[in-house]
Amino acid sequence: MFELELSNARYWRDCVSSIVSLVDEGIFNISKEGIGLKAMDPSSISMVSFFIPNKAFTKFKIDKDANIGLNLENLSKILSRARDNESLVMKDSGNKVVFEFISQNGSRRYVMQMVEARKGAEKEPSIEFDANIEIGGDALREIIKDASLISSYISLRASKDHFGISARGDSGELEEQHQADGAVTKKVSATKNADSVFNLEFLENMVKSCPAGVPINISLKTNEPLKVSYPIGDAQITYFLAPYIEE
Repeated sequence: MFELELSNARYWRDCVSSIVSLVDEGIFNISKEGIGLKAMDPSSISMVSFFIPNKAFTKFKIDKDANIGLNLENLSKILSRARDNESLVMKDSGNKVVFEFISQNGSRRYVMQMVEARKGAEKEPSIEFDANIEIGGDALREIIKDASLISSYISLRASKDHFGISARGDSGELEEQHQADGAVTKKVSATKNADSVFNLEFLENMVKSCPAGVPINISLKTNEPLKVSYPIGDAQITYFLAPYIEE
């Protein structure tokens, strides 16, 4: 049995939006420490790892650890109906989960059937990255828009003091270079140069839920999965994306 409450229902909406951008169903692992989820997208190109600690909740009551499989697309639709000044209570009821939106004037109650979701990824990839970049989330979204005019893929490069982006397609080429401690990149550190190509659509889905004004951390290693992470309030969202390698 569990009963959880958030003072701001729209906060949980934003958290789930960061997950459903890649996966349509998943298993939430509820423990005394908080709620976590790890899942691969259906194509197995990307992975999402999410955790929100118990301190983010105004009420966090759990009798024992629980694994809750849910259709995330349906859950996202329900949460999209969250309104200003509503709190959210989540609790289990047999093989169902109750979501209750509560305001000063009343309440609305949705009930979702649990599902046999695909088994989540057991752990994150273990990679010794060669480069780490801290970049403004808004700036990265603009870079992705620039690249999408040219190609469906983007090349990310990092050296000791620079972060570079390029895209090439039938219509032309894009090249961008940003120095560390600049308006776009806040920090760049690299033990060796790193350069890989990634699918733009997946990368766009990863960064679109980053809150305004929040920096994004990128970790790179040549021809290894990309790591992208950022906080959503007290929650932490991390993505991994396999590189595109031409055969």
